[in-house]
Amino acid sequence: MRVAFASEPAYPDRPNEDFTGATADAIVLLDGASIPPGVTSACSHSVRWYSHTLGSTLLAEMAQSAGPLPELLAQGIKHVTSLHDFTCDLTHGGSPSATVIMLRQAADHLDWLVLGDSTLILDTGTPEPEVICDDRLEQVAAPHRARLDSLLGGTPEHAEARREYVETLGQYRNRDGGFWVASTDPLAADHALTGTIPTDQVHGAALLTDGAADAISRYGLMTWAQLLDVLTQDGPAELIRQVREAERSDPQGKRWPRSKPHDDATTAYCLF
Repeated sequence: MRVAFASEPAYPDRPNEDFTGATADAIVLLDGASIPPGVTSACSHSVRWYSHTLGSTLLAEMAQSAGPLPELLAQGIKHVTSLHDFTCDLTHGGSPSATVIMLRQAADHLDWLVLGDSTLILDTGTPEPEVICDDRLEQVAAPHRARLDSLLGGTPEHAEARREYVETLGQYRNRDGGFWVASTDPLAADHALTGTIPTDQVHGAALLTDGAADAISRYGLMTWAQLLDVLTQDGPAELIRQVREAERSDPQGKRWPRSKPHDDATTAYCLF
């Protein structure tokens, strides 16, 4: 397995809360959920700490065990929770969380797992690739976006609407009828999307945080097939460059309403 990746923070002076890492036969990608100003957290650890600690833990587990990916994810969440369950109030809704993609290559098949709204693309050689994204967050969020989307970014009103929006979504996090992400409850792993596909049916795979997948899902810059072409010909950094160019052309979200002008963006591209 050959892997190329690029990752860029939303702003140069802020920490990148995404994480990606790979071994010879496995790769993980996490997107830490940013906590906006005004939303309180009873956890002393940062979102970056959470995504990077869980991501490195999952890589180690995948190197040591061929067990089912949901089982490894549950073990990883349990381990990271144990690192701060005596110092932080983990019952509070502001505890750090992250989306997770896990991809593992065995002799004759690939195992994958997707939890949260990051995107996995499998290039199967057909005109349209297989696109896997957990859309439960979008389903929950859509009815609550009207006020946020009606306001111009960069204004105090927009910042307040974003805070209210994030607090509202927190009521649906890791609950039946809501959406599921990695946080403090290992049972969230049971709600991940999973699958297995023969290795000889996959030419390559792309893993994207939503900040990179916005190239298609928000800005409509290309199709999923064209995105794979960009990754093949120009690499992951070029995809992120195009996303940033679109964002800079619409800084206040007039054309593309959104909760923030930029997001951390990470893309990993694997060839088998």
